[in-house]
Parts: sequence; structure tokens; C-alpha cells
Amino acid sequence: MIRRFGAAPEAGRRYHRRPGAYAILPLDGGLVMTHQSAPEPEIQLPGGGIDPGESPVSALHREVFEETGWHIGTPRWLGTFRRFAYMPEYDLWAEKICMIFVARPTVCIGQPTEPGHISLWLPSDLAADAPGNPGDRFFVSQFLGRGATGR
Repeated sequence: MIRRFGAAPEAGRRYHRRPGAYAILPLDGGLVMTHQSAPEPEIQLPGGGIDPGESPVSALHREVFEETGWHIGTPRWLGTFRRFAYMPEYDLWAEKICMIFVARPTVCIGQPTEPGHISLWLPSDLAADAPGNPGDRFFVSQFLGRGATGR
């Protein structure tokens, strides 16, 4: 059973399964994260949907680059969670299957190419509470050794 964070699925609503790969990126005593401006401003772990025929690790490399401008190395899977959410950019109710990895940022090529994204570096003491969803907060807290429950 994959652990769920956030709201329970609504009875009678059809959810589309959306697998995605997301990264915890430790760098210089903090984490590289992304700020997405729309549909609502939110700090997130960089990552996103896995395209048909794409592996989770390939998607992770692509999404991290698009959202942060960084290339990454040595991705290692940490765990998976799911959450049920409305995705207004797709007009879609989704069961998001979120695969969390830790990876090493290797080189920053430039600014994010994904519209509405800004790359951020947050010190560890702020990074655990920064993500907008409880699953990301849980995995960041676990990675940082704080044992959080993902409130």
C-alpha cells in the first residue's frame, strides 16, 4: 500500500493516475527547490509527470532541469506517496503517484525553462517546512533527520 498524504479521494469522482518523479537536491547545507507561480504560488520539490514511455529517472532528469536549470547525478529512490488533487493546468482530477529521489546537483546551466518556475536555494532549517504539500514536507523532513509526519 502506498502511503497517502492530503485529502482523501472524493466518492464518485474519477481520478486519473499521474505518476511523477521528484527530487530532494542537497547543496551547500540547504536544498535546491522550485517556486511555481501558478496556478497558486507554491514552493515544491522539483519534478513532475512521467511521460508515456519515459522511465522515472529520465523524467526526473528532464523535470529537474526544466524547473531549476540544474543537471543532476546519482539519483537514489527514497520512497513513494500518493495524493489526490485537482490539476487546473490540465482541468484534471488526479491520483498523483509521487516517487521521491535524492540526487546531487552537478551543474547549473541557466534559468529554468519551465514557464512560471524560479529555482531557489533554501537553508535546511527552512526547507523542511517550505513545500506546499504534506508528502513533500514529510520526505524532506525524513531526509533532514527530523522525523516529521507531514502535517
